[in-house]
This record gives sequence, structure tokens and C-alpha cells, in this order.
Amino acid sequence: MKEIEGRLRELRPLLDEYHRLEAAAAALGGVELPRNGRVRARGSVPRSNGVNGTRRGRPRGSRGENTRAAQAVELVRTRPGITIPELAEHMGIKPNYLYRILPQLEEEGRVRREDKGWLPG
Repeated sequence: MKEIEGRLRELRPLLDEYHRLEAAAAALGGVELPRNGRVRARGSVPRSNGVNGTRRGRPRGSRGENTRAAQAVELVRTRPGITIPELAEHMGIKPNYLYRILPQLEEEGRVRREDKGWLPG
């Protein structure tokens, strides 16, 4: 009997923790945790991800006619051989975006690179 009572005393903190966690889960009522399992303080904004781990900003591949990518393609069309720094200056943006997007536009066949300049695809 002493063994059973001793074991019950050992397990009591675990049982208490179980009940606390069960109550917390019920209070959250179906709220999903982020993929990384970390809980943010209420009202805080994630630095790199949006709600539920989604990307912030425009979805990839959502290039309409009024986007920077379309603007870059149009500038390449009207000024064949234009360089990325020249494009950036014309567009009023930093060149970082263009160094990322122009190779993607090249894969799509919309532009092509020749030396340091860009030509229509």
C-alpha cells in the first residue's frame, strides 16, 4: 500500500499539469499555433511571416500589368540594353529587387540578358 501511495504522490504534479494544459487547450478553442510552435504576445507582428506562417505582401506570381516587373519589362522594351542600375534609377527603386526579378523574367522569356544590359525577350 505504501508503494501505491508513494507512486500517487509522484504522479500528482503530472496530473495537475495535465489538467492545466487541458484547460488551456479548451480556452484556446481551436486556435492554431504557428508552424514553429511559438506563441507570440497578443498584438505583436511577426518579422518575416504573416498570419499563420504565410508570406507578407503580394503572392508570388501575381504580376499584373501595373507591377514593377511589368514596368521593368516595358523599360527594357523601350530602352534595349538598359542595365539594372539604370532601370532602378528610372523606376525610383533600389536595384536589389531587379537583381532578383529580372532572372525570373528571363526564365519566362519576357527579357534576355546580353552582357550587362537587358533586351526584350
